[in-house]
Amino acid sequence: MASTMFSLASVTPSASISLQDNLKRKLKLGTSSQRAFPRKGFMKAKSNGRTTMAVAVNVSRFEGITMAPPDPILGVSEAFKADTNELKLNLGVGAYRTEDLQPYVLNVVKKAENLILERGENKEYLPIEGLSAFNKVTAELLFGKDNPVLQQQRVATIQGLSGTGSLRIAAALIERYFPGSKILISSPTWGNHKNIFNDARVPWSEYRYYDPKTVGLDFAGMIEDIKAAPEGSFILLHGCAHNPTGIDPTPEQWETIGDVIQEKNHIPFFDVAYQGFASGSLDEDASSVRMFAARGMELLVAQSYSKNLGLYGERIGAINVLCSSADAATRVKSQLKRLARPMYSNPPIHGAKIVANVVGTPELFSEWKEEMEMMAGRIKSVRQKLYDSLSAKDKSGKDWSFILKQIGMFSFTGLNKAQSENMADKWHVYMTKDGRISLAGLSAAKCEYLADAIIDSYYNVS
Repeated sequence: MASTMFSLASVTPSASISLQDNLKRKLKLGTSSQRAFPRKGFMKAKSNGRTTMAVAVNVSRFEGITMAPPDPILGVSEAFKADTNELKLNLGVGAYRTEDLQPYVLNVVKKAENLILERGENKEYLPIEGLSAFNKVTAELLFGKDNPVLQQQRVATIQGLSGTGSLRIAAALIERYFPGSKILISSPTWGNHKNIFNDARVPWSEYRYYDPKTVGLDFAGMIEDIKAAPEGSFILLHGCAHNPTGIDPTPEQWETIGDVIQEKNHIPFFDVAYQGFASGSLDEDASSVRMFAARGMELLVAQSYSKNLGLYGERIGAINVLCSSADAATRVKSQLKRLARPMYSNPPIHGAKIVANVVGTPELFSEWKEEMEMMAGRIKSVRQKLYDSLSAKDKSGKDWSFILKQIGMFSFTGLNKAQSENMADKWHVYMTKDGRISLAGLSAAKCEYLADAIIDSYYNVS
């Protein structure tokens, strides 16, 4: 707090005005005299043998900083916690829950952690690029172990702070080495994408993706917008399980998207947050990335292990840049490290060792795939039950099959903001205002209740 002091005794009116002006000037400029008297309230001071009263005026140097708005997704969790109704349901945050709606730590993660303890491994700093064993297995998991791009050493990989941090490093790379280049983002997209590129000062625009009439993909609009983008733009693509819609292109549509991106000399930038967690198959969920790589395209891929290994709080991910040559990949990696150094110096070690142990140990790797299939299977089962409940309860004949066509942990219900608010206010079902629900937070026992809430909100709230 900034502080200053002035006497209340023996001050003429004109001197008082001058003193006040001087006080304001000092407070505005932040002079050293402001720091002389840190206490608040009145203080005694002696002047020419007389005791006078002085006032300490405190003004924060941060007075010009305004209150930031609450995060739209994390704010849902806060509202849920404050609700005391026993029927409440949190479908806002994308985190896996058991059938009892409790957080789940994978058994294979516990085994990997035990290995770390048994080996007595230390907690020394990692290199800037992260754990080398992690970087190796994570690139193999993404592209396929025998992919020529890895054998040719054309992929620059560094460990990042989960998906968000990996995206942020890539955004910094774009801002520095592709100045003025625009990135196209799907409409809608994950809520943090725009924040990341805004913060990195990378200009962005949107391409059409969601069609509210069909609650499906606006493929024609998507292709038209990608074609219209300035040549050499970056195109942000969700590798699988699009967030928030759960709507993915078909394999044939992916081929067409690849054609247009190549024709326009664009650079594809994949966000892969759900590999293995969407379909239950690591290979199937990476097929879009591998298809583009097989075309000989240079591309960027941000990865996260928050969902598929349940390492939410460990903040483990990676940024991969596939280049046309090994020499280019070496140079790109050096610059990725240069960007990471002033941001966070080096990444966390514990989660990286978990991933390296799980993916690098055949027995644990097999067990992980089984657990992923179990988690993905539970989400598929509640998706089916929600559809069945909606179809049975809604007598209007409305087609709810779009729920089954979507994939992954999210479903775009088609509810608008007012309807989503009704879900929370009346039914105690918390979700994002765009109508997205996380099926990972839904149990089979709650499907009928959720169906009642959706039907009421859809038909009775405009």
